[in-house]
Amino acid sequence: MPKNTSYSLPKDSKAWQQAVDSIAALLPEDTNLQDFDALQSLPVFALIVVLPTHVSTLDIHQYVQSWVDEQPNWHLVTVAEDTDASFVSITVSDTEPTADGAQRLPFTHAQVFRYLLVPVNDTLMHPGKKTAAAHIIDDQLTTRLRRDLTEEYNNTRSADSTGNINVVDCHILSVGHMLRTHKLACFDMDSTLIEQEVIVELAKTAGIGDEVEAITEAAMRGEIDFDESFAQRVALLKGTPIDVLDDICSRLTVSVGARTTISALKGLGYHTVLVSGGFTYFARYIAEQLGIDEVHANALDIDEGEVTGHVQWPIVNGDKKAAIVKHTAERLGIEMSQVVCIGDGANDLPMMAIADLGVAYHAKPIVQARADAAINVTGLEGTLYALGYPALSDTQSNTGSNTESDIKPDAG
Repeated sequence: MPKNTSYSLPKDSKAWQQAVDSIAALLPEDTNLQDFDALQSLPVFALIVVLPTHVSTLDIHQYVQSWVDEQPNWHLVTVAEDTDASFVSITVSDTEPTADGAQRLPFTHAQVFRYLLVPVNDTLMHPGKKTAAAHIIDDQLTTRLRRDLTEEYNNTRSADSTGNINVVDCHILSVGHMLRTHKLACFDMDSTLIEQEVIVELAKTAGIGDEVEAITEAAMRGEIDFDESFAQRVALLKGTPIDVLDDICSRLTVSVGARTTISALKGLGYHTVLVSGGFTYFARYIAEQLGIDEVHANALDIDEGEVTGHVQWPIVNGDKKAAIVKHTAERLGIEMSQVVCIGDGANDLPMMAIADLGVAYHAKPIVQARADAAINVTGLEGTLYALGYPALSDTQSNTGSNTESDIKPDAG
């Protein structure tokens, strides 16, 4: 039996607000530090550096500080945790099964470095300069940091080793994202909450895997209309027996960090939603496994024990996903400024665009380019770091902290 370990996250932390308070003198006169929209318009940035613990590392803090020391127009504040914050405890299994029956860690252990970067130059401290200021940070700091970390990491590896060249995630976000209290988290399913694309798994079983996978990849890259691609793929599934569906469910594996992330978000008070362009049959199964609050997806039309190949309209496409997110927020009395959306494909962009924070998870380039934050080096728990939370911490290292509750996983 796998053992469990409890990890903690701060709840109702004022860490980012305290950091903003410390740079009040650098902001325009009469700036209201509680007006998050006003702060959002200014070129005041949260810089979040996420580095897996297995990566041989430079001294990240010294690296960032040395860049700031060379830039007279920028001031750096290290975000320290709020010592008065209460903590929620998330109990996580030490291992979880993979698709091939092996065991893996439930999330990627990482170091998280959190900073505020604020211009001290009146020319830059203007809403109209915000985009230009973000490009300066990306071009001169985070791009260089990625390059140097990758070079050092590769130098420490054996010559014949291979793997993902992504060794660090650097999020440059408006500080308003860090200050708002988010309450609603909406997730795509395929290749986000789970590691597979369900329709591809269906197609493989039906012997038409190559045809369907080609259509799926083109759609996720934004090269063909989602509705058209969906109808094409479903038509190819005509005649698939219903007993295949349960077999596919048993083969689906949740993404690294998915259980941890959903348990953590629920412990932090979020309402969680699975909104998928896939099928309700599988989406409900995954939602039950993870303890997600509600599900929206496409019905799979079945007649006399077989998939008919017919599409039930309207399809849950990108625009429909955005409409579902907006309607869900309205129904729950939650502002769109309190919504975060996470996905990997082009059909996730509309819902990510209307959310306060859109997070790309191991996503296609078109999605990463348009998202507020992109996760590449951790599991889905990287969502927590993009929201401004510190690294998940073993509760044994937080002895004496204000632990509010013990949140256990909703699925084994």
